[in-house]
Amino acid sequence: MSNARRALISVSDKTGIVDFARGIAAAGFSILSTGGTAALLAREGVPVTEVSAYTGFPEMLEGRVKTLHPKIHAGLLARADQQAELARAGLEPIELLVVNLYPFEATVAKPGCSLGEAIENIDIGGPAMLRAAAKNHGAVAAVVDPADYAPVLAEIRKNGKLSPGTAFALAKKVFAHTAAYDGAIANYLASRDAQFPAVLSLQFRKIEDLRYGENPHQAAAFYRDAQPVPGGLAGYRQLQGKELSYNNIADADAAWECVKQLDEPACVIVKHANPCGVATAATPYDAYVKAFKTDPVSAFGGILAFNRPLDRPTAQAIAQQFAEVIIAPRVEAAAAEFLATKANLRVLEVALARETQAYDFKRVGGGLLVQSTDVKPITKDHLQVVTKRAPDDEQLGDLLFAWRVAQFVKSNAIVFCAEGMTLGVGAGQMSRVDSVRIARLKADAAKLSLKGSVVASDAFFPFRDGVDVLADAGAAAVIQPGGSVRDEEVIAAANERGLAMVFTGVRHFRH
Repeated sequence: MSNARRALISVSDKTGIVDFARGIAAAGFSILSTGGTAALLAREGVPVTEVSAYTGFPEMLEGRVKTLHPKIHAGLLARADQQAELARAGLEPIELLVVNLYPFEATVAKPGCSLGEAIENIDIGGPAMLRAAAKNHGAVAAVVDPADYAPVLAEIRKNGKLSPGTAFALAKKVFAHTAAYDGAIANYLASRDAQFPAVLSLQFRKIEDLRYGENPHQAAAFYRDAQPVPGGLAGYRQLQGKELSYNNIADADAAWECVKQLDEPACVIVKHANPCGVATAATPYDAYVKAFKTDPVSAFGGILAFNRPLDRPTAQAIAQQFAEVIIAPRVEAAAAEFLATKANLRVLEVALARETQAYDFKRVGGGLLVQSTDVKPITKDHLQVVTKRAPDDEQLGDLLFAWRVAQFVKSNAIVFCAEGMTLGVGAGQMSRVDSVRIARLKADAAKLSLKGSVVASDAFFPFRDGVDVLADAGAAAVIQPGGSVRDEEVIAAANERGLAMVFTGVRHFRH
């Protein structure tokens, strides 16, 4: 190779590589390449030299060994002050490395992927070259992301080379990429025989910096999971409004996770991470009207989520209150046109899907709590009637609705419901009976009758006092997990007060 400037290109993802290679060849680079990449460039008329011809050592072991050679790694690792030593050894520098890795994560995500197939998609030479080049970023630029091809080529064309700042930025991206790659391999291998690996590798990609955190003196940013599930809030598309705040995102997630669990057209209104109004109806408009009635005071400045496309009548109704964020699977054109007059209102579209992430995380001082996601669907077939009186079909429907809502209310959670809407919500109290009292106060404040209503409790009643208070409020049926040492006392209280009570056998603490 007669040209003094060299680039080595070896990519699994061929997106944009031909145009990039053609561009750097025109800028004076001689190109080394391997296997399929070399064949592609040659077919496209880009001058290329096979790595095996350059090293004088043929690829072997079905391609497992091709770039692991001193002519490659010395060329990548030689600093500017080591070029004389490199020349004395008869070796030449490589100024630009373009590599992306075997698609390990995509491979193991395929149904039925075997361990052997996964192992064969662990890249060895690629990470070795990338780490070498990134370590030596003072002399070598390492490009791992096809999104960087255009700016890198533009800078080479303009200045003849990349600036130290650009090379350092590319190096940082390389080390983040190889760390994520190795973490994915470690997590996959550990998951084959343990739900929670001995060493857990987490990789999240920053979506954006936020203005501040929960409070103005806290810095914050929003990150996306490396493998986000469909339908998660992190995949939102913002149609209008101010940038999202830390609290907006946290509350929006609470609203979205709740509303997408409901089958009928539904609206969820969240304030400070708790649903303050939830309802189902024949249309999004009717669902919104019912949800808003639960607690109009708390709904002020709330987050609204819908599990159906947002239409103009619903958008016009929402405009009568102050809302921070609206979320829907789709915003119809007429609704978008109307909402555009509300410049500060944040409007998001999120694909509707019910998949959940495998794990939930909670940071504690010096550590991390990890648990599987709280997913445990309950149907009427799971319920155990424990009282003399059984709920009728209408009550069963409301009990199951109330149970779904209670899952998303902070513990201790109490939710009064009737006819597919919440009537009063008690959240986050230190005692369950206080949550019952607060839920009743909320219903009274909204002038909603609790006579004949049903109640969901996210965990068991430790004493009969909570049952007495909800019965005094007018409730007719209760759904709760059961499991207290005083269950018989609580059941007796329900029978004494003429309530129907069902046990789910499942608890939904939410802290």
